[in-house]
Amino acid sequence: MKSFFVIWFLLLKQCIKVFGSENTRNGLIEEAEIAANTSLLWGPYRPNLYMGIRSRDPKAILAGIMWAGLDNYIQIWDIRHTCEQNDNMEMYGWQEFDVRTGGRQIIKDKDIDIEIVTEFVKVYTEKQAGNWGLRIKGKPKKAGSKTSIFFYVVSNENEIKLDSKLEKHGIKGSVILSDKTSKKFTIEITQGPNTNIYPSYNHSIANEKHLNRSMYFSMMVPKENIWMAKDLLLSTIDKNIENNYQKYNQDIPPPALFYTLPNIDGQGNLHFVQKIFQGSFEFDILYSSLDDPITSHQLKNRITSNSELFKKRFAKIFPFTYPFNSNKYTKFAQTLLSNLLGNIGYFYGDSIVDRSYIYEYEETFQEYNLEKSPQVEGPFSLFTATPNKSFFPRGFYWDEGFHLLLIGSWDNDLSLEIIKSWLSLMDDDGWIAREQILGDEARSKVPKEFIVQYSHYANPPTMVLPIVSFLEKLNHSKNETEDPQENIYSKYIKYPELAIDYLKKIYPLLRRQYNWYRRTQKGEIKKWNRQAFSLEEGYRWQGCTSTHCFTSGLDDYPRPYPHNGELHLDLLSWMGLFTKTLKSIAEKIGYKKDVEEYIIIEKAIIKNIDDLHWNDEQNAYCDSTINQDTSIHECHIGYITIFPLLTGLLPASSSHLDKLLDIMYSPDHLWSPYGLRSLSTKNPYFEKDENYWRGPVWININYMALSSLYKNYINTPGLYQEKAKKIYNELRMNLVNTVFNEWKRTNFVWEQYNQTSGVGQRTKGFTGWTSLIVNILSEKY
Repeated sequence: MKSFFVIWFLLLKQCIKVFGSENTRNGLIEEAEIAANTSLLWGPYRPNLYMGIRSRDPKAILAGIMWAGLDNYIQIWDIRHTCEQNDNMEMYGWQEFDVRTGGRQIIKDKDIDIEIVTEFVKVYTEKQAGNWGLRIKGKPKKAGSKTSIFFYVVSNENEIKLDSKLEKHGIKGSVILSDKTSKKFTIEITQGPNTNIYPSYNHSIANEKHLNRSMYFSMMVPKENIWMAKDLLLSTIDKNIENNYQKYNQDIPPPALFYTLPNIDGQGNLHFVQKIFQGSFEFDILYSSLDDPITSHQLKNRITSNSELFKKRFAKIFPFTYPFNSNKYTKFAQTLLSNLLGNIGYFYGDSIVDRSYIYEYEETFQEYNLEKSPQVEGPFSLFTATPNKSFFPRGFYWDEGFHLLLIGSWDNDLSLEIIKSWLSLMDDDGWIAREQILGDEARSKVPKEFIVQYSHYANPPTMVLPIVSFLEKLNHSKNETEDPQENIYSKYIKYPELAIDYLKKIYPLLRRQYNWYRRTQKGEIKKWNRQAFSLEEGYRWQGCTSTHCFTSGLDDYPRPYPHNGELHLDLLSWMGLFTKTLKSIAEKIGYKKDVEEYIIIEKAIIKNIDDLHWNDEQNAYCDSTINQDTSIHECHIGYITIFPLLTGLLPASSSHLDKLLDIMYSPDHLWSPYGLRSLSTKNPYFEKDENYWRGPVWININYMALSSLYKNYINTPGLYQEKAKKIYNELRMNLVNTVFNEWKRTNFVWEQYNQTSGVGQRTKGFTGWTSLIVNILSEKY
């Protein structure tokens, strides 16, 4: 890997030095950029699986592993493949992972009573960029336990063939698969070390199936079914069971012999390789470009060197200070970062969209009387992080901005690549679907009622968060000692001309999206005789119901009853942050007229936050609605209340800041020993009904609170500085302890935390925005 980094860096440096013309330099930078991006080609980009590999080419192969116990006749039907919330796992997840190099994952399966370790490595040279290796190790708790491991690879076209000699006993030695058309690659499934032990029986079937060999089966499957490997495997095994029943009648073979593949080369596009072990085992899967094949020895060395590099980079990027500068917090944080990175996926497929909405309607009476008209659109592709393997293995717009704050701290250029991928989904109107459910595999994990995406539904524009972070890095970058290994992660910081080029490319898309929000989520001010500095800057989330406002991201948080005259404080705050971000980009790329426009809008939004949403009786910011043709506030003290603070729009000198700090620190309202709760204990909806955003502690909003306090208030002299400092320090300590203690107790981080006990709840393994604890630990906001 080091040779690739060094060659890439020296080439780029020399090219920029030697060639003076703008065209030549841009061309060479583009070539070097392409070379660097090959490091993102392959990865475990199928986050719904415990271990699934694919490339960012929609036509390339898909691969994955499955495992099952073979100590009885029942275990095979509980074969592991997709990560499921109800799987009885003691733990699963990456201990170390870098998208550009690979990492190490540990899975402790309580039902099968085995520990599986997967070590993934990507290998680059100046010649080839498509090599990877996967080492699979297993250790059952009982030394004599039998385990079946299945590796499969599938292609859209019938392009893979078996090169190894297939006999009725199985394949002896390594299994070799290759590309039978262009001969671009081979896949080797090794025999493994001599320490591997295989089951041995006296049954007559043992003369036909030698368990020290690999079993094999291939078949043709339609393109639309290539992701259904588990179902197809179980169907194959089921047919083989029928044959064995007929053949052996009462003398049924032991499970390890009974549940084997039939050793048939169907010359299909789906290939299964089965290995059966007794006790601990190890073997490798090696994907190689033919000109420069990867070996098991090389894989072993890279596993070691990648681990050392990961730890070294982590210590440099995330320096923890007292009281968090100990190994236990470092290991904890490394795990969180690794699982966020390890749950990045590449998705390709169609989406189901309903564009039947007409903007000119009265939401109160007509929205749910409209005839639904979902249509299939696409295909589209998306490269994105995901909140969770088991329940949310897909892209969420509202989540992704938070994910990229941590990803960008570790790998700036990776975060920019993901932003670019998301913006590529934008339609001509400026809309991006809030959930990206692309293709049948993604839809298989989504409740039916959430599959259709509506083209008038927004989501918090959180993509501005990592863009702000990128701009801050640009403004504070230093000419540090040149490190070729770091350039692959931060070339857009190292070379400002690349950054400007990138910003100029994404700016028109962001502006289009911004104008879509301003047009489709616009609220009514003048119509209801509201008094405000601006008659333009008021907003409301489309798609709210009497019990939910999913589009806001805060789902069941109490809101006014849907009315076309409602105004939502959080959306106005998001639009203020969106405006500030576009202003900063326009300043950076020299668009002076746009800067002037944003200055006017930003001022109007800040004024309107007070004029439209401040309630003197409650001493709080509130949503606004209409009652008998009169504008009124509907106040629900909670996360919504503090949004002007969360987004940094509230001036440090404002007396309203003092009131919000009091609300945050009040045990009757938001303050709990485990973080800021989502809704005041005094609210009549507190912890009622599904209790999703009606009390529990959420890390993303708590992160926003800490980030804003740190950037805007604790270092700004004023009347409320000391109060802000006190809240910041105590809240930071509480949050870290909450997430760390539950991780230590359960081996997982969670979607949310109970405001009374600090216990993790809802989805386990939620290493999406909960992983922002790493930034909180290191105070990288």
